[in-house]
Amino acid sequence: MTVAANERAWQLPSRGRVGMICLIIAESAIFMIFVVAYIFYIGKSLSGPTPREVLAVPIVGTICLLSSSPTIHWAIASLRRGQAAAFRIFWFLTLVLGAIFIGSTILEWHHLIYQDNFTIQTNLFGTTYYCLVGLHALHVIVGLIGLALVMILALIGRVKREHSDRCDVFSLYWHFVDAVWVVVFTTVYIVSR
Repeated sequence: MTVAANERAWQLPSRGRVGMICLIIAESAIFMIFVVAYIFYIGKSLSGPTPREVLAVPIVGTICLLSSSPTIHWAIASLRRGQAAAFRIFWFLTLVLGAIFIGSTILEWHHLIYQDNFTIQTNLFGTTYYCLVGLHALHVIVGLIGLALVMILALIGRVKREHSDRCDVFSLYWHFVDAVWVVVFTTVYIVSR
């Protein structure tokens, strides 16, 4: 049996890709539970503050995080072409953009806790807000650790063209973190206001 020149025989996806997709499905379910809880409890706090009173829209952090999806894509495309220097530049840029996002979240929380006196114990809104946004921040931090480890390996010359599929599998996680932020951002900073 021959395969036409423009068709490729079907192959099983890599174990890493299947594993990452399973992780993303499981994590999506967890995030869905937190988003639904947040939406369910909007406006049910007996005392203030409300989202409108304390939350500022994190525009800079959001732009940085969403900009990191193209940069990780370009990093992997560069690695597939054997352009190690371009890979390192785009990978590092992804790391920096993710770090700026976490920095903006830290600044936001610092302001909320120390200036607005708004904590996880303030009211139901505080509990659901810190749980949902904190869960996302935790996932970004895990992603940043992975990005940093790959960056170190790239700097010492251990990431080569043949590793592009593994880096692509990791990028699925980073794209997931970005996509989840779109949902969290819309739910917390747009819908609930």
